[in-house]
Amino acid sequence: MPAISTTTRSARLGLRATPEQETILRRAAEVAHKSLTDFILDAAYQAAEQTLLDQRLFMVSGSQYQALLDMLDRPESDNPGLADLFSRRPVWTRK
Repeated sequence: MPAISTTTRSARLGLRATPEQETILRRAAEVAHKSLTDFILDAAYQAAEQTLLDQRLFMVSGSQYQALLDMLDRPESDNPGLADLFSRRPVWTRK
């Protein structure tokens, strides 16, 4: 994870926490020898990165991987529904 530099920060984020959450966060920041802001940003950044990776990376067994490769290597087949979908103009370009 890239280090978060205090000199390049320009976006302001706000949040509210319960007193119990604040206590735990402050204690954890102290243990990690970080400011509360750095601790929260680092933790949130790691969680965000993991969430995004979970959308792109998945683990499979060797046999599942081979089955996926076999499926990708098969010749293409006609798919009228997909052809119809790709022939339409996307909704985000319509006015």
